[in-house]
Amino acid sequence: MIVVDDKLAMAETLADGLSDHGFDATAVGSGGAALEAMRAGPVDLVVTDLRMPDVDGLALLDAIRTSKSDVPVIVMTAYGAIDSAVESIRKGAYHYLTKPFKLDELVIFVRRALEERALRGETAELRKRLGEQFSIAGVVARSVAMQRVLAIVERVAPSEVPVLLAGETGTGKGMIARAIHGASKRAGAPFIAINCAALPEALLESELFGHVKGAFTGAGADHDGLFAAADGGAILLDEIGELPISLQAKLLHVLESGKFRPVGATRERAVDVRIIAATHRNLRRAVAQGTFREDLLYRLDVVMIEVPALRYRRDDILPLVERFLGEAIQRHASSPAQHLSRAAMRRMLDHAWPGNVRELEHAVERGVLLAAGAEIDERDLGLVDPAVDPTPPFSGEVIPMLELQRRYARWALEQLEGHKTRTAERLDVDAKTLNRWLADDPQR
Repeated sequence: MIVVDDKLAMAETLADGLSDHGFDATAVGSGGAALEAMRAGPVDLVVTDLRMPDVDGLALLDAIRTSKSDVPVIVMTAYGAIDSAVESIRKGAYHYLTKPFKLDELVIFVRRALEERALRGETAELRKRLGEQFSIAGVVARSVAMQRVLAIVERVAPSEVPVLLAGETGTGKGMIARAIHGASKRAGAPFIAINCAALPEALLESELFGHVKGAFTGAGADHDGLFAAADGGAILLDEIGELPISLQAKLLHVLESGKFRPVGATRERAVDVRIIAATHRNLRRAVAQGTFREDLLYRLDVVMIEVPALRYRRDDILPLVERFLGEAIQRHASSPAQHLSRAAMRRMLDHAWPGNVRELEHAVERGVLLAAGAEIDERDLGLVDPAVDPTPPFSGEVIPMLELQRRYARWALEQLEGHKTRTAERLDVDAKTLNRWLADDPQR
């Protein structure tokens, strides 16, 4: 820190006193000298006299604020210049002290200013990390498939409608949900995520909707639940297809009325929550099997976004590797790993990735942990492709290729829940071709 006073002896006395209290303090005799010192290196705090020739305390404060520096400034002033001291506070000074003052008084405000500055820095870093976590810009989307997903996210995020995210396990549905929330009007409000498959039914109901004291054995106090915690924000119901049928009715009631009743309560609570659901299951098939309510599906499936598997977005593999590698190196500072070998990168690009992005992240972290040197070798990744079944996956009569094409198109359409646009994209044909195949099918 710098102590500034045109009476250099006074500045040196204060700097020595602050040094005795463990601070690194330097004395200078003018505002101009203080600015030179700040240009020469980082300064964490300035203590300055208000009235000085050349560059006075207010001019020094203006220069610090103009440079957009967050360095706190404590102003020292004579009793007769109180108005100027108040003006310094208006311009952004942290505090002012009226001469004469005790050194201990200055030490208190110096320590507070430095602690608050450190706290602001930590808060800014946390906000930056949260911004990356809840930002569309934080989603890797070099591939055309993911760019389409983000285009839908940008359109649907500002609305209040429920969103249903479909896709295989590990594709990043949670990150897409966070991106939707981050781009919405509710971005500053809570975002709560729960895996519906992780808890038994009895605990899940209480976790979602809360309970009152005495509602069941062990309920020794009221518990708000996640819907109450997410009030004003959004809740991600991951693996919604695993939600017990009894709780599906309660969730439907929340969607329709904006109210829920905690376990054991006699009154309902109003809640304002945007619901984002995610699943790797075919919910239409679950409806047909009687394990998922059709009316709930209609309420959830206002906008459905299918998050593609990693094998359909290979252009994203390298940027994902770069991101996960940097994060893993930070987490495991003792690892010598710095980069992947060419063979390891080829292995990454050739792998089938049945576990999708999650499997990729784990492979990179394994490589960082097991690497013997700066280069991560192919063997460090631990990737094993599933064994290939030598038996051809065909049986029955031999049919013409056109008939096989028609049957496969119909099967693909069923797998994608009747969405022709996505089916055409996955089959790598245009919509006109798909319609022709389906029209030629005598069963349609």
